[in-house]
Amino acid sequence: MGADRGKRGRGRPVRATAYVGIGAVLLAGCASMPDSGDMRDVESTPRQDAQVRVFALPPAEDAEPREIVQGFLEALTSDDLNYATARKYLTGDALKNWKPGESTTVLAEAPTPYTQVTGERPQTDEYRYELSGKKVALVDGQHAYTPVGGEYRRTVHLTRVKDTQQWRIDQLPPGVVLGRSDFERNYKSINKYYFTSAAQSGEPGTVADPVYVRSQVDPVTQVVRDLLKGPTSWLNPVARTSFPSGTALRKGTGPLTPDDQNRLVVPLNKKADRVSESRCEEMAAQLLFTLQDYMPTGVDEVELQGSTGAQLCVLGEGQADIIASHGFGKSAEYEYFIDGEHKLVRLPERNTVTTPTAVPGALGEGEKQLRSAAVSRGEDRAAGVSLDGSELYVSPLTADGALGDPALSSAGATAKDRLTTPSWDGRGDLWVADRDPRNPRLLVLADGMGEPLEVRTPGLNGRIEAVRVAADGVRVALILEDEGERALYIGRIERDADADGTTVSIVELRSVTPDLEDVTAMSWAGDSQLVVVGRESGGVQQMRYVRVDGSPAPGAGPSALTGVEEIAASEDESQPLVAHSADGIVRLSPGAQWQTVVKEGTAPVYPG
Repeated sequence: MGADRGKRGRGRPVRATAYVGIGAVLLAGCASMPDSGDMRDVESTPRQDAQVRVFALPPAEDAEPREIVQGFLEALTSDDLNYATARKYLTGDALKNWKPGESTTVLAEAPTPYTQVTGERPQTDEYRYELSGKKVALVDGQHAYTPVGGEYRRTVHLTRVKDTQQWRIDQLPPGVVLGRSDFERNYKSINKYYFTSAAQSGEPGTVADPVYVRSQVDPVTQVVRDLLKGPTSWLNPVARTSFPSGTALRKGTGPLTPDDQNRLVVPLNKKADRVSESRCEEMAAQLLFTLQDYMPTGVDEVELQGSTGAQLCVLGEGQADIIASHGFGKSAEYEYFIDGEHKLVRLPERNTVTTPTAVPGALGEGEKQLRSAAVSRGEDRAAGVSLDGSELYVSPLTADGALGDPALSSAGATAKDRLTTPSWDGRGDLWVADRDPRNPRLLVLADGMGEPLEVRTPGLNGRIEAVRVAADGVRVALILEDEGERALYIGRIERDADADGTTVSIVELRSVTPDLEDVTAMSWAGDSQLVVVGRESGGVQQMRYVRVDGSPAPGAGPSALTGVEEIAASEDESQPLVAHSADGIVRLSPGAQWQTVVKEGTAPVYPG
């Protein structure tokens, strides 16, 4: 996850397009367990280079029960297709019913086995071990990641097989369990791409749906299969796929690999045989967007084939962007912030100029002093919050743009109890929270100028301190304060229209920074990634990238910066981070260090 498209400046490292390992590492499943003495912790497999393949060894002849447990756990960390070697440690119902794809439980360290119950007879034919550890996350059957906490305690039961007199596991926990370091080596996050439903976002656009796949086990085929299955449960209510229900790869399809021209042929079953040309191109666009996220320079063209092998359609990279708006679209022309005179100013994004100029129109003329602002994604309008936080103004960014009356007012007793920094979504609606303790509300103004509509927020606990809507218009990031702690949540935006009007709701909020007790600033930084400023319990302030599913982005976060109060990132990761810190307005370009832009300034923003 940092699983966002190419042109990478801030996010994850660009993935290699070669999928054949340069070597292999064998996991000695039985070598580390002695016949006597204390049970030892299962060592987590050291992190390997991305090209190294890791394989497990089958059970040794006459292996002791503890060696079988150790070998099985190590086999779970291998790159073995369909866990064929791990299955050799199983017998009976465990062998018949075990489904490794059902779930993956991620622990802080590799699971620790110890004897819970042994046989009561001297020559027992059964053993039972309890696996334990601290839970970090769960990857479900849809390959969606969810942070979890608490203790992990599950039982593994072994029996002596009558015919061979060999020890094997006949009862075991569901799915796969492994330590965090093995998970990070074995699995990679990707964005599947679907279309936002028209009712939710207006014009067709794409929305990222992050999942984890095993990175060394036929990854391209895994990615395609996951995409064909449709959106994950959390995203499904606001997303759609153009693949007909039941569409899958044609039976007998082998591993999918782009050819030397970066062209990928995808054979589908009969469910796709009767699709129209336009729908087929939408299907191909979804595949291109998804595969280019996983391997940015690896697929330039997709050919879809039907159940008989006949060509359904062909779509190239240039054509895919015509099908629907995708990703960050065009790069921002400017970075914006509030200067020392409380006016909205801007800097050319691709220019070394560090002298800001006032935006055209009333918000740049100082007619009303501002403390924060938001610029529409088309950079033709801006919304500004007055210096005391009580009023919201919306004005065109043109020379003759007038200020007009406030679009919204707050009756909060203090500045901290009034309006938050506003945010524009991808359909041109304007969002802002009123923090008045007597009447806390999340509001949306249709097209930035409609009557403020109160957003329903079932399940929301605490007060909204910050709101940022994603470019797709169907996901929102909120900083919520509850009992003195501030945490970052992602919610799904649902819109329902009937004869009485439109209802907008934020549903299924989920925490994406469970280890941070104080989140002070955040910004979208890609299709499924945010940059966050906060601190852990008893820790110091830090800045990091996190994905919308709560998983950490790979690699190091932004370099350290003192006293960060606000942060702004573009969905285009090639554009620099901008922050308000103890040094004023500062900027961090890819591959560079933080540089001061101006000493006096606050509230940096990109369009959105």
